[in-house]
Amino acid sequence: MRHGFLLRRALYAAAMIGTIALPVRELRAQAQAKAPPPTRSTGGRPVPIPTSATPEDSITDFAPLIARLSEPGGYFDTDNLISNEKSYLHVIGVLERLPVKGGAYIGVGPDQNFSYIARIQPRIAFIVDIRRDNLLQHLLFKALFARSRNRLQYLALLLGRPVPAEVGLMSELSAEQLVSTIDALRASPASTRAAADIVLAEVRRYGVPLTLADLATIQRFHAAFIAGGLSLQFTSVGRPPQWYYPTLRQLVLERDLRGQFASYLARESDFQLLKSMQRRNLIVPVVGDFGGATAMNAVGRYIAQRGDKLSALYASNAEDYVMRGGGFDQYARSVLAMPRDSRSVFIRSFFGGEGGHPDNVKGYYSTQLLQTIDDFAADMATTGYRSYRDLVRRRTVPPR
Repeated sequence: MRHGFLLRRALYAAAMIGTIALPVRELRAQAQAKAPPPTRSTGGRPVPIPTSATPEDSITDFAPLIARLSEPGGYFDTDNLISNEKSYLHVIGVLERLPVKGGAYIGVGPDQNFSYIARIQPRIAFIVDIRRDNLLQHLLFKALFARSRNRLQYLALLLGRPVPAEVGLMSELSAEQLVSTIDALRASPASTRAAADIVLAEVRRYGVPLTLADLATIQRFHAAFIAGGLSLQFTSVGRPPQWYYPTLRQLVLERDLRGQFASYLARESDFQLLKSMQRRNLIVPVVGDFGGATAMNAVGRYIAQRGDKLSALYASNAEDYVMRGGGFDQYARSVLAMPRDSRSVFIRSFFGGEGGHPDNVKGYYSTQLLQTIDDFAADMATTGYRSYRDLVRRRTVPPR
């Protein structure tokens, strides 16, 4: 039996050497040749110590805090497992140029938030979404961060792929090498079952009250990632995927306007910063309506109690729905009551393709936009906004 095990192990390792993006010997040589800055061990290779928050900065009452900040969930007609904003990284250069750093981050939706958080490096982040399902999906992500030593293991577990035996030597893969390595791995009943078991065991540790239906939803989301793999697309209820919806592969390989890979899965240092924040419960999913009077105000008060400022609010195009629902004035009051400075910004999305917005980039249906919160405050104090189209066309920060 032992001989058979060793033989299977050797055959598996030999097969992996032929399929991964870089040979193990080269990966090992690269790891030994590099002299990194001050590091902390994370169970795999040493990685740079995150600078967004001190080691002591952590939240011990994670589940009670979620309950305190949240309100009853509402309906939206999509699972929104991944973003439909292919342009999501087009504001990265502006965020760095201003610069937008530290403080508190608020965002909506799934994991595109992580790419903004990695660049802004806030002391704390809140993901506020009207759907309770979004909270459950972020518990899935949190579990995967906890049980993954690097980006490759994270993606492998998310997609139900077997984790390579040499995963600890694969922290320096480029975005393209990461994707090609994942593409070479094939999900099996054993690998998908192992990934699902890891997630369910981990999410139960967080103390968030979860019903059987909640656990089933987390399993359903995970199963969708496993079935779709890197070809997974955004979908809406009753509508097929549109031609401009990116796949997960495209989102991972997307570049900013400087031509640089900028997803949180493009650089190991970004992943490790997020992993550290997740470990210290500093990425907090909240169930809340942007246009409601409860969750956004509660998050704002908590930010003020911590002595932080709002650095960025990624709203996607949720303000469009808030306007249609009649809650925009309440939303504006909630945001403008939060502590901020002159570099605090909104990150927004507008859909309309070429010609839909002056800042649209050719080949992209969505357009990513920045506006300072001070400029928003000035407009709200005078003319206000007639529509979402009016909002996204006024006082935007040039993308280049």
